[in-house]
Amino acid sequence: MNDRLAKQVLNHVRDQQQLLISLLRDLVTAESPSADPAVHEQARHVFISALIELGWHVVEVGAAEGPRHVYARPARRDRQSPLQLIVGHYDTVWPIGTIADLPFTVDDNIIRGPGVFDMKGGLVQFVLAIKTLQELNLEPEVTPIVFVNADEEIGSRTSTGYIRRLARLANRALVLEPALGDDGSLKTERKGIGRFTITVYGKAAHAGLDPGAGASAILELSHVIQKLFAMNDSDKGVTINVGTVDGGVQPNVIAAHSTAVVDVRVPTIADGHRIERLIHSIEPETPGVRLRIEGAIGRPSMESSPRNEALWTQAVAAADQLGFELSRAKVGGGSDGNTTSQFTATLDGLGPVGHGAHAKHEHLLIDKTLERAALLTMLLLAPPTEVVALEEAG
Repeated sequence: MNDRLAKQVLNHVRDQQQLLISLLRDLVTAESPSADPAVHEQARHVFISALIELGWHVVEVGAAEGPRHVYARPARRDRQSPLQLIVGHYDTVWPIGTIADLPFTVDDNIIRGPGVFDMKGGLVQFVLAIKTLQELNLEPEVTPIVFVNADEEIGSRTSTGYIRRLARLANRALVLEPALGDDGSLKTERKGIGRFTITVYGKAAHAGLDPGAGASAILELSHVIQKLFAMNDSDKGVTINVGTVDGGVQPNVIAAHSTAVVDVRVPTIADGHRIERLIHSIEPETPGVRLRIEGAIGRPSMESSPRNEALWTQAVAAADQLGFELSRAKVGGGSDGNTTSQFTATLDGLGPVGHGAHAKHEHLLIDKTLERAALLTMLLLAPPTEVVALEEAG
């Protein structure tokens, strides 16, 4: 690829600003909260219609009564060519009715609305990129396929299996989650995320008349919480947070039951295995109680690797041809990039540039987001990423 082609791509993408606005308006006003898949149909229809208009073959997958995900590929393709997987999601954290309080607005260079930044803007970028390739008669050497799920904001519980299978087939994965910060840093490392629930079973008794007959589940939970907090390691970037606790029925009753829900963030897969073992090995200290410990690291860490570095290098070169510089960052939040990175070269944060994910000031910057659509287009045109096998952990 050369600078002349890059300029042609950038100009063509910029000329599609009105399509960016109109398609994004349709997607955002079709609210799609993760927890309510029954209302997802309109948002899904908007995205699928855009793909069909581009001549793509589209399939819906997932349980009929649960979240429905979208898989799509070009209707005609070379079955011998390698694949590149583009990953996104159309669910948002915003409940139905939010659009009335936080309406879709365009103010000069800023678009506001629930889900514009995280991450319906990224879906529109993908449409602009494919449209640009077609209208400029550019044929990627690596065939693009796209998977857009409906449950990313709640852990991709029903879609991770699909993503794993597709990532195993792909030469690389491009994840359309929003970029980070004012400079729009791409995300090249993500912490692994785990969720654990610890339940303590004790024995109830009257706190005044016969306290010795009881076994306090709350007392034991306090010991467990101290053990969990002792596992934090700020130098390594390991964080364990007891986010919610519950237990007991009355102040004058020795508690027979208590629970804690724990969030775990780990920088490496090895740290994840270690913390999992430590949590599941916790033993009770209070006589007469027992523990039930459930959970695991559900999203393994997205670590630096030779193949991810190779893809990052391709992105830096493409951005340079387009006339801007890229920066990258390590982040504590997870995405489906955590999953794809276990199987193929992965680059995350290729979506909109803006601010306010999950916040009322959520917005994207039109000019920067169009630049990122051009970057995506150039990456789709890049030759296969040189894959270097990761060493077996441990």
